Amino acid sequence: DPTPMVGMVGVIKDVDKCCTQNFKNERDVIVLLGENSNDLSGSEYLYVIHKLKKGDPHIDLAMEKKVQHTCLDAIESGIVASAHDCSEGGLAIALAESCISKSDKMLGATIKLEGDLRKDSVLFGEKPSRILVSVKTGNLNHLEELAKKHSIPYSVLGTVGGKDLSIDIAGSKAINLPLKELSATWRNAIPRRLEKR
Repeated sequence: DPTPMVGMVGVIKDVDKCCTQNFKNERDVIVLLGENSNDLSGSEYLYVIHKLKKGDPHIDLAMEKKVQHTCLDAIESGIVASAHDCSEGGLAIALAESCISKSDKMLGATIKLEGDLRKDSVLFGEKPSRILVSVKTGNLNHLEELAKKHSIPYSVLGTVGGKDLSIDIAGSKAINLPLKELSATWRNAIPRRLEKR
């Protein structure tokens, strides 16, 4: 603290290419543009769960630019159904918000993560330069070509569908929650906070 903030306004030339964060279609493939890390620096998880403000969060501006260009190219080509950054709260929160942010059409997700990163870092780390996107299976090759063109790491995480958010890490169930529970927690957060005062 204090944290500098930058506000920006942009113009979308074609409103039909505006992309929102909520999952749209059953069986869409969920892909992470960018990569996870073992870093919990400055995260909400570290502060809320462990009451710690520590670490040295940093951003690789060159990688950030490449990830943004990949996502923008994919959206402009019409293959992306949803896109959501993995900033506040990390990957798990981005997935949850993508499942529940449109209350009249909530769609779950089945996610399988591999690797040897710590579970809390994978789920709640706030490393920059990561965007969660969903595409139809037939558009996955096109997205992979764009990622390779811009030289960014990417990984297929799972699929859209069902009424739960299920996340496995290295074959072990890390999260398995019904969307109704996630939605109630998310939508009632501010009223609950005000009641405590």
